[in-house]
This record gives sequence, structure tokens and C-alpha cells, in this order.
Amino acid sequence: MTLQAIRYDDEGLHLLDQRALPQATRWICCRSAAEVADAIAQMVVRGAPALSIAAAYGLALAAKRGENLDAARDRLADARPTAVNLRWALDRVRQAPDLEAAARALHAEDLTINLRLGAHGAPLLRDGVVTICNTGALATGGHGTALGVVRSALAEGRELRLYVLETRPYDQGARLTTWECVQDGIPCTLLADSMAGLLMQQGRVSSVIVGCDRVAANGDTANKIGTYSLAVLAKHHGLPFYVAMPLSSLDRACPDGASIPIEHRPPGELFDALPVDVWNPAFDVTPAALITAWITEDGVWRVLPNEY
Repeated sequence: MTLQAIRYDDEGLHLLDQRALPQATRWICCRSAAEVADAIAQMVVRGAPALSIAAAYGLALAAKRGENLDAARDRLADARPTAVNLRWALDRVRQAPDLEAAARALHAEDLTINLRLGAHGAPLLRDGVVTICNTGALATGGHGTALGVVRSALAEGRELRLYVLETRPYDQGARLTTWECVQDGIPCTLLADSMAGLLMQQGRVSSVIVGCDRVAANGDTANKIGTYSLAVLAKHHGLPFYVAMPLSSLDRACPDGASIPIEHRPPGELFDALPVDVWNPAFDVTPAALITAWITEDGVWRVLPNEY
């Protein structure tokens, strides 16, 4: 594993500042739950699994400082509303007798989950593969989810090329996924989100693989804005559309996609040169009917089981 975005030691929680990449490699040290919550809200760290790990360490820092754990938990949970992993991690760590040990265990477990998920998904990929946003080591405890599947496929000797969408409005594909690909020698081509249809029309890709921030009980899946459009294009062109889903992203309490809260980012992150209204949702929801399979650490699900 060559890339890590999260480190924890006696000084505090060290986060690789993903806002600075790829121009600069800068680490930020958080020493309190409030600082971790701010780092999450400001997208110093992002990606559903990475958010869960950071939040878990944030709660451990609150315990270390003797802070009110319920207040710290609420502040961390409210930092980003769409990714269900964040609240799942906080609830899990909050119940442990040793919060720091629980956070470290969750961090290590995430890497294991990603490696298992990657092994299950690797046989599904070949030739050209399209992805959106960043779902690699930067967004997780290591290896990655959707990008982790790509890593695993390449490690098995499969020949493929990853087509990376720039990902509006925050350019996480252009800035982060391509950076990871360069670091690890993953063959990739960058394109604008609006070019994906032409790419499929020309027969350059055989599948689409994306990550997720929340999967509702009926299979509707929230992911970075633009994922729904990509799924519609894949359906039209007869391409399989795969969702890499750690089981912590499955929210059985959420009945469908309409019930998933969608975060809206500040207008200035998209455009601030003129005094115009800006609509800037960070996520959209892909209906389950457009998804070929969910790739989990426990296998590939063509249909979500009723209970798990």
C-alpha cells in the first residue's frame, strides 16, 4: 500500500489535505473533535469510509480531552449529512470501552474490507472502465473501493484502462483520482463529465464502476453528483454499472433514495465570478433499476438481500 491519507498518534489526527492536491502535499493535524469536524466539513478529508475513520478518531480525541462525548458525536455527525458511514462509525466507537482502540481497529478493518471488496470485483473489469469522483486510498483507510477494485484487477494481471471523469463541482476526479493513478502507475485517461456519452458511443469502455455514500434499503444509491447521469448513459449503451459498496454504506433504516439527505455545497465552490444563483448539490441518487450489481466485501450482489 503506497498511499495513506490518515494517520493517528499521540499528537493528534493527521489528515492529508485533499484540497491542496495535486499541487502540494500538505498535512493538517487535528487535536480536538471540533477541529476534526471542521476538517470534514471543509473537505480536508472526504470519501465515505475516510469520513468514518476521521470521525471515529475525532470522538477518541474528545474522550482523551475529557469533552462531552454526546456533544462531540453530534458535531461530527452533522459535518457531512449524506454519508451514512460517518454516523455508523460514531455509534460503533461510542459504545466501546476504549474509544482510541476502537477507532484504530475501525481504521485497520477498513483496509481489510477494501482488499476483500477488490478481490470480489476484480473479475468483473476488463478493457476500458469509467469511474467518477475519487474512491481510492485517499477516500478510505487504504486501497479504495471502486478504485480499489481497479487496483486489484491490475494486480491480477488484467489489462485495463481507467477513464476518469473530472467530477464537478469539486474536480475530485481530476485532482485526486488521477493523482493516485500517477502515484501507483495505473493507466488512466482524464475526461470531462460531459464526454462520457461519446466515449461509450465509440465503444471504448466495457463497464462503469463507482463508489457510494449511502445505499437505501431498496438499493437506490447516493454518490457524487453526475453518477445518476452516468448510470443512464450506461443503461442506454448496454454497459454494466457496478457500485462498490462497503456494507457500512447500506442503510436499512432508509427506505429509498428519496429519503436520503442530499448535501449542498457553498455556491462559491462552483462559481463566484458573477452575481448569479448557483445550485450546487454534492450528490445525486441512482435508482436501483439502473445498477447491475453491488460489489461488497462479502461478494457481488445482483439483488440486495432482504436482510443482512
